[in-house]
Amino acid sequence: MEKTIDDIDFSKGNGLVPVIVQDANTKEVLTLAYSNKESLELTKKTNNSWFWSRSRNKLWMKGEESGNIQKVKEILVDCDLDAVIYLVEPSGPACHTGERICFHNQLSK
Repeated sequence: MEKTIDDIDFSKGNGLVPVIVQDANTKEVLTLAYSNKESLELTKKTNNSWFWSRSRNKLWMKGEESGNIQKVKEILVDCDLDAVIYLVEPSGPACHTGERICFHNQLSK
């Protein structure tokens, strides 16, 4: 079922929703970030991954500094309308450390 940005419940996360970024081809989870309404609108408009940086308190496009842009192929919304998946074609590593994915650390027992 198709939804619009206005259907998304940003209120549960104080104006933010978690965004799982997944490789559109391999389905590998690349990272987890957060979007507000404006960054989600920019993502839809540009087909590039936009997010809200909680640490810098500003909008940012993935790859604006590193060049590792993520082309968004599809956006999925969960059943509660409070989380999103960006299916992307990455042009490089997702992680700021240079790793392909952000989930490369194993939690010890």
